[in-house]
Amino acid sequence: MNSEKTTKANVLVTAAGGIVAQGIIKSLKLANVSNNSPVRYRIIATDMNTQAAGLYRCDMGILVPSPSSPNYINSIIKISKEQNIHAIYVGSDQELLTIGNAKEQIEYETGANVLTNPIEVIITAKDKWKTFEFLNANNLGRAASSLPEGNEKFIQEFGFPLVVKPREGYGSLHFYVVNNRNEMEYAISKIQEIGWHPLLQEYLKDNDTEFTSGVTVDRFGKYIMSSISIRKIIKNGQTYKAFIDDFENIRRSAEEVALKFKATGAINIQAKLEGDEPKIFEINPRFSATCPMRSAAGINEPDIVFRNVVLNEVIEKIEKCQRLLCMRYWDEVYVQYATYEKTSNNGRVENNNDSFTLNYF
Repeated sequence: MNSEKTTKANVLVTAAGGIVAQGIIKSLKLANVSNNSPVRYRIIATDMNTQAAGLYRCDMGILVPSPSSPNYINSIIKISKEQNIHAIYVGSDQELLTIGNAKEQIEYETGANVLTNPIEVIITAKDKWKTFEFLNANNLGRAASSLPEGNEKFIQEFGFPLVVKPREGYGSLHFYVVNNRNEMEYAISKIQEIGWHPLLQEYLKDNDTEFTSGVTVDRFGKYIMSSISIRKIIKNGQTYKAFIDDFENIRRSAEEVALKFKATGAINIQAKLEGDEPKIFEINPRFSATCPMRSAAGINEPDIVFRNVVLNEVIEKIEKCQRLLCMRYWDEVYVQYATYEKTSNNGRVENNNDSFTLNYF
């Protein structure tokens, strides 16, 4: 570990059982052992489930209620006060609106910085139809989209196959590629059954050219601090292989979108290429599950945003990163059963000395 760290920081990462939060945790731990950051992070993880692996791999793990609970925000405030938290990272889509709506309250009562985008950005990006309308109004590259009531005109223009997915969904949940009207109506009905709202989108055919771009924008939304694009191979809705390279036209397109979107901090933009034109089909107004890949390549987004927002550091734009191939694989975290039981009873784990991984790969 680098012993020359000049700043000690306590940070809170929510939803420590999920892939987004674990990516943030990995990046912060990488910053701890890197010479590129002056910060030493003490990481407090939260989750509603005792079986969340991240609880046992951080400096402290604490159980909290469900984000839908009326006590959720109060629990985040209480922990932030107790642990003298300097910054809060949101580790799940389910919590973005909840914490985003309470951002001013949390910051006022705790002094911690909530590292989310402005609530207007979150609301627009979380709704895929509003996202399309924004991209369309600003003449930015986008996948053509339609609400179900316009499906006949849309079918005439684009034909089948088409994509049907929820406006408010995330990952690959209720994502359908449909080849005829019957399949389309079935997909629409399944989305409506769970209380969500369906969206039709043109099918972008080249599955080998899907990209996710991570962009960080300074805390005033004025300039790009970093951007890095990954060509990804998807399995079960998640990136499991990734090529990190200088995909310049993809990066520049993502940077333009981030600035026009008035993002601050981290934003993730997904696109496919049609010829040389990037067509954006989704925007996630948060840190991405692929952020540890970017950190390994030299652009540590959680660290960059913390230093800019909390330390008021002016981050000169990072233009270069390592060219890498990333191949994900399954790994395991083990915890002593007595520690697990104690966590269930007490609602927290004070250290990770009783959890371990095995270096068998």
